[in-house]
Amino acid sequence: MPRKQPTARQRRLGQELRRLREAAGLTARQAAESLGTISVTMSQIESGVAGVSEARVRRIAAQYTCTDTQLIDALVEMATERVDGWWEEYRDILPPAFLDLAELEYHATFVQEIGTAHVTGPLQTEDYARAVFTYWRPELPASELEARVAHRMHRKAALARDGESPYTAVLHESVLRTRVADRRVARAQLDQLLRQSERPGVTVRVIPFDVDGFGGASAALLYGGGRVPALDTVQKDTPSGAAFVDAAAQLQAMRTLFRKVESASLEPARSRDFVHRLTKEL
Repeated sequence: MPRKQPTARQRRLGQELRRLREAAGLTARQAAESLGTISVTMSQIESGVAGVSEARVRRIAAQYTCTDTQLIDALVEMATERVDGWWEEYRDILPPAFLDLAELEYHATFVQEIGTAHVTGPLQTEDYARAVFTYWRPELPASELEARVAHRMHRKAALARDGESPYTAVLHESVLRTRVADRRVARAQLDQLLRQSERPGVTVRVIPFDVDGFGGASAALLYGGGRVPALDTVQKDTPSGAAFVDAAAQLQAMRTLFRKVESASLEPARSRDFVHRLTKEL
């Protein structure tokens, strides 16, 4: 039965199968004929509306003469996994992008974030997150506000795997000094950063105001590593909402951007000292 609302991960699987078809120089009709199906079915598979079995993924890869076994195995995993994630409890409560982001973090082999406006989501305290969401215009109904805060707190599950999926956050000093609420919330948020930075697999780095050559003030992004680099994904916030980036050239540009921003930051130990000093100033 066709899916009414495929997730970003399901759509990504379809997009990757379409890319393989296009690389093979086949139209959807030609691919359907070679696989003994119809073009409507191919369209549904490539849009993520229809599921696909392991056997069909491998048959498709063979028909498209794809010999990248690691990519094929990763696509099979995407097609056959059955995960009832915690984010499903927010379906029909929050916009789909919230669920897609949680799913991305859950499956990522690593997560790298740049925060130049706010502390990155998984590192936020409940009061900090509530202050950020309360500032939205138009104002959110109380029920949705609390659902968004609860969802953000749930995202800490991505940090709870203790090194299994490394998490790196690079934060600008302006983020640490901006009080989204009051002094108490600001101090608690800095304490939270210090605690989280001591966890296995979690790295927090800071870019001070006085660093030379930093032009990345608008570089906020979340980079999630796939099982193979071709399946990496970037999530960026835009004026119209969250956008997921997965084109090869864009991914390479985002990798380069993260490296530049990271190179402008202090080493983790010096970053912890920096945050500790800011905490004592409050």
